[in-house]
Amino acid sequence: MPNWGGGAKCGACEKTVYHAEEIQCNGRSFHKSCFLCMACRKALDSTTVAAHESEIYCKTCYGRKYGPKGVGFGQGAGCLSTDTGDHLGLNLQQGSPKPARPSTPNNASKFAKKMVDVDKCPRCGKSVYAAEKIMGGGKPWHKSCFRCAICGKSLESTNVTDKDGELYCKVCYAKNFGPKGIGFGGLTQVEKKE
Repeated sequence: MPNWGGGAKCGACEKTVYHAEEIQCNGRSFHKSCFLCMACRKALDSTTVAAHESEIYCKTCYGRKYGPKGVGFGQGAGCLSTDTGDHLGLNLQQGSPKPARPSTPNNASKFAKKMVDVDKCPRCGKSVYAAEKIMGGGKPWHKSCFRCAICGKSLESTNVTDKDGELYCKVCYAKNFGPKGIGFGGLTQVEKKE
């Protein structure tokens, strides 16, 4: 039957989808507001959608529902699975037991060491993580703390100078720590001695 005066039907709500609000996925049309994961109702886009037949999911829910199951398969990066495999009739204690790991502080994981060894910003004293780190004067700084100590101007690698562990713009550094005398430091007139 022809579809007079409208667009395709939405794959979620079955109402007409007009071109201005249409998102296509897996040969079907959706309203932008209906383009949601069928499990968790999270909004989807072209990079986060995973389609299975006529259903759409976020990649996390798709993995949980249709991904590999069993011992040894995680539920995504960084997840800790506490599944012992008992419901599958598996006994993980079979075979030779693994030697116990010593629980000394010197045997800390790489992650734990990174969390302990996080750099501190010299300006505010808070932890500086890789995503917000700018190096200046041999020290890590937050982007928001990477400012001139005198005028507060935001600094870049092209206009930053450091002195005694503090950062300055080139103008403030020259005024406060540069050479002084005639022709330097803003002196414009020479007093004549008579």
